[in-house]
Amino acid sequence: MVKHVVMWQLKESAHGNTKQKNAILIKEKLEALRGKIPGMLKIEVGTDFSQTETSADVILYSEFASKKDLDNYQQHPEHKAVMPFILEARLERKMVDYET
Repeated sequence: MVKHVVMWQLKESAHGNTKQKNAILIKEKLEALRGKIPGMLKIEVGTDFSQTETSADVILYSEFASKKDLDNYQQHPEHKAVMPFILEARLERKMVDYET
């Protein structure tokens, strides 16, 4: 099994929205991928409530059956359709992929 974790810090504003509104929209857009990507076993998206200096604003936790399924997810049209919104709203991105 492969786990894919991504954390984003967002700009204070983008798309005419506040950071908090964009965090909610990113969560909705990513959760809408559930059941649409072959090989994706789980997707969970959270928005930070602590709002500390070191916290990220949004986190994505997902599980895939294999590395190939993760690669397919990265190239899937549904995933690619979400990316421009996130790219415009993000300030920083951190990611970890690992096998269990």
